[in-house]
Amino acid sequence: MNQMTGKPNHISIITLNVNGLNSSIKRHRLADWIKNKDPTICCLEETHLIEKDTHRLKVKGWGKTYHAHGLSKKAGVAILISYNVDFKPKLVRRDKEGHFILLKGSINQQDITIINIYAPNSGSSMYVKQILLNFRNQIDHNTIILGDFNTPLSPLDRSSRQKLNKETIDLNNTINNLDLTDIYRIYHPTKSEYTFFSTAHGSFSKIDHILCHKANVTKYKKIETLPCILSDHNGLKLEINERVKHRNYSNIWRLNNMLLYDEWITEDIRKEIKKFLGVNENKETSYQNLWDTMKAVLRGKFISWSAFNKRSETQQINDLTLQLKALEKEEQNSTKSSRRQEIVKLRAEINEIETKETIQKIDKINTRINHWDR
Repeated sequence: MNQMTGKPNHISIITLNVNGLNSSIKRHRLADWIKNKDPTICCLEETHLIEKDTHRLKVKGWGKTYHAHGLSKKAGVAILISYNVDFKPKLVRRDKEGHFILLKGSINQQDITIINIYAPNSGSSMYVKQILLNFRNQIDHNTIILGDFNTPLSPLDRSSRQKLNKETIDLNNTINNLDLTDIYRIYHPTKSEYTFFSTAHGSFSKIDHILCHKANVTKYKKIETLPCILSDHNGLKLEINERVKHRNYSNIWRLNNMLLYDEWITEDIRKEIKKFLGVNENKETSYQNLWDTMKAVLRGKFISWSAFNKRSETQQINDLTLQLKALEKEEQNSTKSSRRQEIVKLRAEINEIETKETIQKIDKINTRINHWDR
């Protein structure tokens, strides 16, 4: 992390199956999640957006967005590029049904090719294999292939440790023949972490993957799974050793107007102003100096109030998330029906809290906009 800017020093890529983005509340939650993870490139699968709706996937701070979608609200993939990097596109290829998108370009003058895949539930291994073969002439040392493959690539990718079927073995052979590798297994050869929990079957699996070229394995710094409550999948994050050349922005403080909707804060403001004027208002102090000083004092107060609110809002979610992680770890070691029910219950509870907070945020913004329009 850059201590001056607070931004990450390295380029990073996230992949996440979002399981539909037609809900405005879910899009707001996704925007917050992306902001929190702060990647350079964000690849999304199963957006369920059609052409007229793709404009809805706009995240503040993301300069370029590339979509592939079909005619109906299913499938759909997207690649978002952060405004913090200088990305120049060279080639874009889209699937007409929204199952994959290829994006070739350069970041800070370094070539990169990204292939984002959402494989269908049926025949997923064969589908991914065919995409790899179709794009073999585009695959080079700078290629990253990622997304929801809808199939494990290793027995370790299933909590049941079920053996791989013939189609998946064929897919792995194709991956190997193209000099590609599952970068997660390079860094975690024996680890059992999962990206999908099937409530119907009560099983965990890792069906989301990131493939990289074998010749460039040392280029990558680390890879990790990212918990995500807003979807039925967890994400994956790959960090690249290439450093980010950040653009310069002015650091201007702005008031979070939503704080003014909290009664205890507005009451505290009145008390603070009354206290300040009682101590500082006199004939020797001009009203301009008094006003400028009071603004500085209130700014410090607003920063403190904002930080307190943020801590309070996230504490409950953090506690529930820790409980969820502990239960999921136990369930991966030994299955238990009552535990699975508790996992589903905790996920629903966290979802409810996050959704409620997002609705409140949207309502406050809309109220403020309506007030301005009068």
